[in-house]
Amino acid sequence: MGADRKPRIGIIGTGAIGGFYGVMLARAGFDVHFLLRSEFSAVVEQGLRVNSAQHGVLSLKPVQAYASAEEMPPCDWLLVGAKTTNNAQLAPAIIQAAAPGAKVLLLQNGLDVEDALRAELPDTLHLLGGLCFICVHRAGPGQIEHQALGAVNLGYHSGPASADPALSQALVEEGAALFRAAGLDSQAMNNLHQARWQKLVWNVPYNGLSVLLKASTTPLMADPASRELIQDLMQEVLLGAAACGHVIPEAYAQQLFRSTEHMPDYWPSMYHDFLHQRPLELTAIYAAPLAAARAAGCELPKIQALYQSLCFIDRHHV
Repeated sequence: MGADRKPRIGIIGTGAIGGFYGVMLARAGFDVHFLLRSEFSAVVEQGLRVNSAQHGVLSLKPVQAYASAEEMPPCDWLLVGAKTTNNAQLAPAIIQAAAPGAKVLLLQNGLDVEDALRAELPDTLHLLGGLCFICVHRAGPGQIEHQALGAVNLGYHSGPASADPALSQALVEEGAALFRAAGLDSQAMNNLHQARWQKLVWNVPYNGLSVLLKASTTPLMADPASRELIQDLMQEVLLGAAACGHVIPEAYAQQLFRSTEHMPDYWPSMYHDFLHQRPLELTAIYAAPLAAARAAGCELPKIQALYQSLCFIDRHHV
């Protein structure tokens, strides 16, 4: 990539996450290309629209939209916003749309989500993980509701820079700078694995309980029983992380708990998947951390019970 042009960015999976960040980057002047499936025709005709409580109504039209990765130009950065339940189909699209030496940023929830994808990608591609701290959901074809937050924290997973800490850090900083240029908070992380455990402190209780109890964050935080259960689940995530060598301060969990009390009422992403009869992201958010903790000699009984309940729901809600 020449120094005289901004990087070309591809969005693989233009749902709530990919759509929001893609629109923000495009509005900041970046050359952004969107891969769509079922919503391709609607987005070509109507564009993308973000109804943001923070930024107002943001619209992008026309959209550089594609129904297949083969039609996309080679992209320097690929932001993967698809759900982890679609990861088996991601690699061919990524390979097709990637410029030589491209940076692939996986904007997904869960533990070790990069590992399986890494095995399917060429060694020449950089793979990074991104943790999105955002309240956002898709309201319809090309329609995104953004309630709060928006930060993205990045870490290097693997690729040509694995043996060069300075280069891998520079690439992470380059990625963070893209989001900052779009007006979003973004930080480089030294330890991607620990950061993913930290994200689970929120995702494990609120995603699963929203489906199991059919409740959004405000009622979950208002009831004494669910408040206690949320804190118990958070404590088990801390235990699992510590068993795997990642000590997360107790104060971090309490900060997340308190901040959830003050944020707008929010239905987590897993509830939207349940509502629309899509597969739930149980492997990445529950099975993987349970297995990692168990391998380290640590059982997490309340997370295990929540996971078993969600497995039943997942098998019977379609």
